[in-house]
Amino acid sequence: MNMELVNTQKYDRELRIALELAREAGAAILDLYEGPLDIEQKADADDREPVTQADKLANEIIVSRLQQEFPGDGILAEESIDTSHRLAKSRVWMIDPLDGTTGFIDGNGDFAVQIGLTENGAAVLGVVYQPLAGVLYRAVRGAGTWIERPGFKPERGRVSDHEEISTMRLAASRSHRSPRMDKVVEAFGLQEEIRRGSVGIKVGLIVEQLSDIYVHLSPRTKQWDTCAPEVILNEAGGRITDLFGSPLRYNHADVQNRNGVVASNGVSHNRIVELLQPVLAQFGRVPVD
Repeated sequence: MNMELVNTQKYDRELRIALELAREAGAAILDLYEGPLDIEQKADADDREPVTQADKLANEIIVSRLQQEFPGDGILAEESIDTSHRLAKSRVWMIDPLDGTTGFIDGNGDFAVQIGLTENGAAVLGVVYQPLAGVLYRAVRGAGTWIERPGFKPERGRVSDHEEISTMRLAASRSHRSPRMDKVVEAFGLQEEIRRGSVGIKVGLIVEQLSDIYVHLSPRTKQWDTCAPEVILNEAGGRITDLFGSPLRYNHADVQNRNGVVASNGVSHNRIVELLQPVLAQFGRVPVD
């Protein structure tokens, strides 16, 4: 029997509901896009992350429905209070209701709804929806990645086969680009850079062969930032690890990806990680358990 069919059927209900929620939350976000916005700073965020009523509304739409549909699952959502309750669950949803709040506030379109599902610490389902563009990426482990656009049939997402690192295209942060990234660009010999917001959007660039590599040096991305994008990238043939080449693991008590993130088309991923190590040593970065 076709493995894609088996896996799609296994998560058919989960995927259907995740798609409905991504679009419903996206519509609610767009209703608030023109403002006025109530912008707050998260009291517990050391990097002064903004939050708006759109983040909170989208979070409520997604979380409340997931709780109704899957009462036995755990939930980790950016705008919900986290508790240790999820740690005992084998299945946990990872929700970023509005990834790229800065892009939403700035009105540049760089924001997305991200819904991911993990089983036993691994990402198995992901949906990333860009409300303004109407572009949606979806994937289930073992069933491939699919790209949906308004007015077109879903198309299979596949990364590039670009192998030479120096000619790869870098997806970089529009609003959080660290000066240290210049060291990475120099070490890799990169010549071309695309700056966008949202982890899901940058990973989407790799899935659409518009970019080949994405490096996030900061330890500040959270599990909800990378869960859905990870399975989407993996199923398109790419790879995502921490900066030291170790797999990302989910449903830990600490929600941060403290060892950073590197995503690529997968062809030269090990070499990319290898080239990163001298640069990380310059910064004094060592793996954190």
